[in-house]
Amino acid sequence: MNKIILIIFGIFFSLAAYAEMSDANKTKGWDCSGIYMANYFLPSGETFEYSMKEKSMASVKVLKAYALEIGVPEKNWDEGVNKAVDKYYGSKYDKVKTEECHAFLEELIPNGKERVNKVVQTLY
Repeated sequence: MNKIILIIFGIFFSLAAYAEMSDANKTKGWDCSGIYMANYFLPSGETFEYSMKEKSMASVKVLKAYALEIGVPEKNWDEGVNKAVDKYYGSKYDKVKTEECHAFLEELIPNGKERVNKVVQTLY
């Protein structure tokens, strides 16, 4: 009986921890979404690899899907992303910030890298 109670408590606490995204992670997720969107809509004359645009769009989709999966309200997520897009739209490609966002996504989201690669394959 004690084992069953321990298992139930273990599941409950792991789900409770899983069901929240810290404010810091939301802010970073929003900023990364803004950076990724800026990458996708780079001003003319900016040099880039097309695969970088694909990975950026896929990363935006994966971040949103993950936020919704763990219970962040869609309206809340979209508002944060829109503010970040306004902040970064029209900016030049920043490889360092983009790589930091990739590392953040891969650390935050279980199988994040694989999820992004899967979405990239379905974009076109």
